[in-house]
Parts: sequence; structure tokens; C-alpha cells
Amino acid sequence: MTDPSLMIGLARLDFGWITTMHIIYPPLTIGLAAFLFFSEWRWLKTNHDEWYRLTRFFEKLFIINFGAGVATGITMEMAFGILFGPFSQAAGPFFGNILGYETITAFMYEAGFIGLMIFGWGKIGKKMHLFATFNVMFSSMLSAMWILDANSWMQTPTGVHLEKGLFVVDSWTDAIFNPNFLTAFPHMLIACFEIGLFFVASVSAWMIYKNRHTKLFIRTLTTSLMALVIVAPLQVYMGDALGRTVAEYDPAALAAMEGHWHTYNADGSPNTSWNMLAWPNEEKGTNDFQIAIPHVLSLLEDHKWVSTVPGLDQFKKADRPPVLIPFYSFRIMVVAGMALMLLAFWALYLRIRGQFSATKLQQHRWFLRAVILSSTLPYIAVWTGWWTREIARQPWIIHGLMRTSEGVSQMSITAEIIWFIGFVFFDLLVWFGAWYFFSKVIHKGPDMKTAVIHGVTPETMHLGDMPDEEASEGKPLFVRPTV
Repeated sequence: MTDPSLMIGLARLDFGWITTMHIIYPPLTIGLAAFLFFSEWRWLKTNHDEWYRLTRFFEKLFIINFGAGVATGITMEMAFGILFGPFSQAAGPFFGNILGYETITAFMYEAGFIGLMIFGWGKIGKKMHLFATFNVMFSSMLSAMWILDANSWMQTPTGVHLEKGLFVVDSWTDAIFNPNFLTAFPHMLIACFEIGLFFVASVSAWMIYKNRHTKLFIRTLTTSLMALVIVAPLQVYMGDALGRTVAEYDPAALAAMEGHWHTYNADGSPNTSWNMLAWPNEEKGTNDFQIAIPHVLSLLEDHKWVSTVPGLDQFKKADRPPVLIPFYSFRIMVVAGMALMLLAFWALYLRIRGQFSATKLQQHRWFLRAVILSSTLPYIAVWTGWWTREIARQPWIIHGLMRTSEGVSQMSITAEIIWFIGFVFFDLLVWFGAWYFFSKVIHKGPDMKTAVIHGVTPETMHLGDMPDEEASEGKPLFVRPTV
């Protein structure tokens, strides 16, 4: 007989692997799309060919990442039905429709314009090409919005009621604009911008560190890091806002994230100490050791010096989430976010001191190394933030309404293991392929030889004015030599 707990654990492990491997791609797609729109706009605005070459270079990296995201996203869609069939059926009236909206209003929308963006150089006008790039950026944001909305509804399932095993939608407005979504989506969108900017910054720093195309990449290094001076602190602010939402609507998850077991001290006073480090003991319902700072938990969650923050002792054991992983993954995410913010401020300090030129930055080798290595921190933050979000919601797959044990598919342990092995193999294949092509493109660098394509303009659309012999020689139609 199949062990239910083992079956649930394997299904969660399998889906956890799939989402962990998929989530590294869409945020970079959104962040790079936003950067491509900016860099192409700068090219049109300044008419400096350097911005054109930078756009075409980072566009190649975008295409690789986009393809990897599509491939791993398909397996995630499959996994819903394979691993969590009862959940997919019960939540279909809302969850299925939201994924359908994502396909129609975002994925198909993006697919149309991405073709123009990639293959439209020299075939459509410069402004029309910029419009295509804008739509790729906007549609990728729409995709993230729908996906985060579906997941946020699982955190705060408003606007529905359960009827005959189905979640029937009473109010689409309440369901779509559920409380968690209103802070989770901005938090994730800013994370996408942050991961894209640090990716651009790290590639640019690598080029300057290796003394390759320094005049070109000092533009993107300066632009990305100065943007991060605003984006990185804004992400910290939105993280605080999301934390307060979790505290209000899922206090058990918040208590698990903070290793907060006891609502009151022995003397009856509110326990508002924040555990900087601890080792949770779920069997005993306490921490084996902890390094705590008084009042900080209250300041973080209620912005008050003294308040009552519910501990895990306020919830039945069957309703308590795991503690160890959310506790430490949350702290890793926070440390990564703070480190990224400090790095952005370091860049601002150097800029104010007049050190932000390629020649002078090459003398600040540790700064360049830090920027290069910083490209890993946004991924770590996204991973650990997602683990915190998903694991702290347990034992619910739809908070307060449907347990994970009720939503998991009934299949044999052997089938679970086979699916897990298959997904691991496929995702690793995509991951290695993506980074192989990333390294090839970065090693080759930007194309500095091909003439700049200035696109079709109303003045150059009269092909009849062009000599036939020139058109027949296979020469580029509308180009000018590189300055």
C-alpha cells in the first residue's frame, strides 16, 4: 500500500524542483526585455551606434533565456495535471481561467511581437521596431502578472466558494485582486528588474575587467548600477509591505518565517523579540537555541515598539507549516537583497567621487569582481523567496480551503520517482544548454564589424528608386558604415 505522506512528499519535491528550475528564466526575460527597450530607445534618441550594438548583443542573451523559459514552463504546466490532478480539477474555474488569460493576453501576444523584434531589423522602421520591443517587454510583464495572481490566490483565496468539489467564482474582482497579489506582484516585478539590471551589470563589469570593448560597456554598467540605486531599496520596501500582508492574512506562515513559537512570555508580556538566528525544534515546539533582539519583530511586522505578534502556539499542530526551511530561506533572501542594495550604493559612491570611467574602474578590481559575482545573488534571492512563500503556506495548497494532501494525484511511488527523474534530466539539460550558449555569446562579445542597420524609413521605402543592379547584388538595403 502506498504511503500517503511519502507520496505527498515526492509530489511536492518534484514540483518544487520544476518551479525552482523554471523561475530562474522568466524574471531575467522580463528584466532584459525592459533593458532592451531602454537601450534601443537610447539608440533612437542619441543616434549613437554603440547603443545599437549593445542592444543586439544583449538581445542574443535574451533569446537564449527566453527559449529556456518556454521549455521549462511547458513542463511546469504538465506537472499541474500529473502531480496535482485533484487540485487542478477543483481550482479549475478560477486557476484554469487565469492560466488561460496568461496564454491569450500575454504568451500569444508576446510570441507575435518577439518575431518582429528578432527578425525585424532592417525590415520595419526604427520606431516600429522599438514599438515591437516595448510590446515584448509589456507582454512579459502581463505574463508575470497572471502567474503571480494565480499563485497569490492560493495564498489568499478570496472571491470563491467551494461547491460540489469545485471552487466557484463569486466575484472575479475579489478573486483577481486578492490581498496577497496587491503586494506580491509589485515585489516580484521589481525583482525581475533587479535581476535583469544585475545581469547586465555583471556582464558589463566582466568586459571591463577583461579590458574588452570598455567604451561600449561602461555605458551599460553605469546605466544599470545607477538604476539599481533606486530599484534595490525599492525592493526592500516592497518586501516589507509583502511581509505585513503575510502577517495579516497568514500569521502562521509569518511565525514560521521568524521561528516565532510563543505569543507571550512567562510573565504575560508580549514577546516581540526577533530571532536573528535560531534552530527550530518542531517536535518540542520551540527553538533549541536562538539569538534574539528585543522589540524588532514588533517593529518589522506592526511598526510598533510593543505589540502582540501571534506565535505558532496559536495554531493546531496539523495547521502549522514547516519552520526550518522558511526560517533560513527567508533570511538568505533578506541578506542577498541587502547585499545587492549595498553594492548599488558602493557604485553610487564611486560615481560621486568621479571614479566611474572604464580606466578608473579597472583600478578598482574588487569592485568589478563584486559586480561580476553579484549576478548570482538575485537568483539566490528569487529561489529562497519562492521557497519561503510556498513552504510557509503548507499544509495548505489553497490556504484555509484545501490541504495539499487533498490536491495531490493518486499514483504509485514508482511513477512519482520516474516523473521526478525525467523532470530533473530535462531541466538540467535545458540549464546546461542555456549557460553554454550564454558563455559563447559573452565570450564572442558584440558584433563590431557588421554595418549598423538603420531600418526602413518613409524616405527609403520606394524600392523602385534603387538601381536594379545594386539590389541584385545581395547588399544590405539600408545601412551605413560604422562610425
